[in-house]
Amino acid sequence: MDLKRFRFLNNVAGWAVFAVAAIVYLMTIEPTASLWDCAEFIVCVNKLEIGHPPGAPFFMLVYNVVSHFTSDPAQVAWFANATSALASAFTILFLFWTITHLVRRMLVPLARNASGMEEPTRSISLAHVIAILGSGAVGALAYTFSDTFWFSAVEAEVYALSSFFTAAVFWLMLKWEERADNPRSDRWLVLIA
Repeated sequence: MDLKRFRFLNNVAGWAVFAVAAIVYLMTIEPTASLWDCAEFIVCVNKLEIGHPPGAPFFMLVYNVVSHFTSDPAQVAWFANATSALASAFTILFLFWTITHLVRRMLVPLARNASGMEEPTRSISLAHVIAILGSGAVGALAYTFSDTFWFSAVEAEVYALSSFFTAAVFWLMLKWEERADNPRSDRWLVLIA
């Protein structure tokens, strides 16, 4: 199978895993404010106030924008919890792509081109494609349904957004590493920063 077709399948499989995570998390979100800090965060998000230290200012700004999509203040908690669910589902998407990238690097060796730079081989065997996509699906879905992550994914807490940014930055680092020898690859570093 050529690399272009593999990338297409990798994207489709990643979005399918995202859909599974998003549906499960949205079906199981807290309908209102749960215990712990979630109630404080929901109140602070709605009025754009400062929560307990350190305050989580970016979290407050993002969730405040989301809270404006409802005209009923009683729905702010549901919208905030749904935002955490979607941020967690995007974490699972980036985790899937990270796993498939790393497994592909282990299974499919890099080739050297005429100028001596390493580049991915042009074709991947069907067995490798199945192993790569299967590893990504198993790893991402295992994390999707892990108790600790699922617990944080369904409530308005800072962990979902933090996990999303961590997963996205790690995936971007792998994308940069793959393209580091190309001209203009520094733009990936700027995006990471």
